Amino acid sequence: MTRWYTEKKNEHFYQKAKQVGYRARSAFKLQQIQKKFHLLPKDGLVVDLGAAPGGWSQVAQELVGTNGIVIGVDLSFIRPLENIRFLQGDVTKPETIERIKELTGGRNADVVISDMSPDISGNYSVDQARSAWLCDCALHTAQHLLRPGGHFLCKIFEGEDTPSFLKTVQQQFLVVKTFSPEASRKSSSEVYIIAKSFKNPLKKHDTPA
Repeated sequence: MTRWYTEKKNEHFYQKAKQVGYRARSAFKLQQIQKKFHLLPKDGLVVDLGAAPGGWSQVAQELVGTNGIVIGVDLSFIRPLENIRFLQGDVTKPETIERIKELTGGRNADVVISDMSPDISGNYSVDQARSAWLCDCALHTAQHLLRPGGHFLCKIFEGEDTPSFLKTVQQQFLVVKTFSPEASRKSSSEVYIIAKSFKNPLKKHDTPA
């Protein structure tokens, strides 16, 4: 057993997640983000990108309630959870966006959330660039799924690509902030980007037939 795994197992939020039945300690990050920014509405439709193993989807389902809809998407298979729709697919592919739209029945999402992380190479510059690319993919997906006024949340590794990505998000949402939840590891370089009130810029390109 590695030291990293031992430390993880003994860590407070990891233990707490096991106790309350969350599939990942990251569930508490979403709870803390929601408490501060109120992104996920009751009865809302939430799309969770990079959802495996399902911790964020669990919290999202609790927040939207039985009349809400949560759709979790990941490259990996996710074990079923009650009242959550899971889709195995690659969010960087256009066909996956179309499959999500089919699951929503044509309804636009109230919130798109992403806790996606790259496979860690150990080279921080590479990992940070890959993280920024995944954020670009998440934002692209959100552009196609969000209703006007909807919200977007994603995780990025801080680095040289962060300012330019933030600028892109700011062009498309009225309010953009960064936040580091208490449940993030102290040594982590991750930061969450909270974007509220989608301007729906894609609509500008829609023209009558």
